[in-house]
Amino acid sequence: MRYLLVLVLFVSVFHSDVFSQKKSPINRQQFFLDDSVIEATMTTDLRNLRTAKTTPTWQPAQMKMHFSDSLVVNEEVAVEPRGIYRKTNCDFASLYVNFKNSASPILSPLKKLKLVSSCNAGKTNEEFLLKEYLAYKIYNLLSVMSFRVRLIHLTFVDSQKKIKSFTQYAFLIEDMKDMADRNNCKEIKTKHFSTEQTDRHQITFVSIFQYMIGNTDWAVGNYHNIKLMVPKTDTLARPYPVPYDFDYAGLVNAPYAVPAEGLDITQVTERYYMGFARSIEEIQAIMDVFKEKKETIYLTINKFPWLSDRVKKEMTRYLDEFYAGTESKGAMKSIFVDRAL
Repeated sequence: MRYLLVLVLFVSVFHSDVFSQKKSPINRQQFFLDDSVIEATMTTDLRNLRTAKTTPTWQPAQMKMHFSDSLVVNEEVAVEPRGIYRKTNCDFASLYVNFKNSASPILSPLKKLKLVSSCNAGKTNEEFLLKEYLAYKIYNLLSVMSFRVRLIHLTFVDSQKKIKSFTQYAFLIEDMKDMADRNNCKEIKTKHFSTEQTDRHQITFVSIFQYMIGNTDWAVGNYHNIKLMVPKTDTLARPYPVPYDFDYAGLVNAPYAVPAEGLDITQVTERYYMGFARSIEEIQAIMDVFKEKKETIYLTINKFPWLSDRVKKEMTRYLDEFYAGTESKGAMKSIFVDRAL
């Protein structure tokens, strides 16, 4: 009887240890609050990933992520090319990464995330990627209704050993549900809204931010680089717009970026306000937030260690033009009222 009791206790402890080992230490919300760069390696069939861009399908990959000296995870994931332009024109498309499967007990809490990588290889293309990452970080400073991002230093390894390994920066984008949840909202994606059917304050805020970074590659009506969400407690409220995908912005100035069709500008570095007319008081209230955050925005850029001083100066100079051009009420009225849609 004594031996049987010992055996039962041993089995119970063993199962408890196994369960605790399977419980992941990764919290998805905390994951995107950490600004440290993750060293990672993705091993998959790179040739298939490139040739399957036009008809993307999920393919297996091995993902090794170095979170800290005490936590290095190497588990199975699945990847799939994404992005309309990048699948057609880039050497290597951005990806969906599905971390959730039974073979990945530690990474599974990350579920499915977008991974943004450089359009093509080389230092210059990597700079565009890092500038887009900073555009997300800037909007994080301005609005809680924004997607968080996490920078990764990612090495791609070909499982078939036919393509030479290469390393570049990339970043993961917070899941829509997580972003909506922390704002006590839920996503809307089946109903169409015009720009002016969305929350008046938030669409004005988004429009001014897009003007700030020189981005015209967005539209509410067809959900183009815009997500919509409503409060969980009031699903009939006007939806809040949340912008994403900033690689066409003048602040990034990627070589493939062009202004939206039909606008009276020829290059993305020319700013064009795509918002509707508002009172100068509404504009002033929003501009006060932008001006209050100016020092922190510049500090975020200047303290970013993975871009050269030259590139950081280009970015701050571009933002200088925005702040100088919106300094007075007369200037704000000219841009955001007189020349509004």
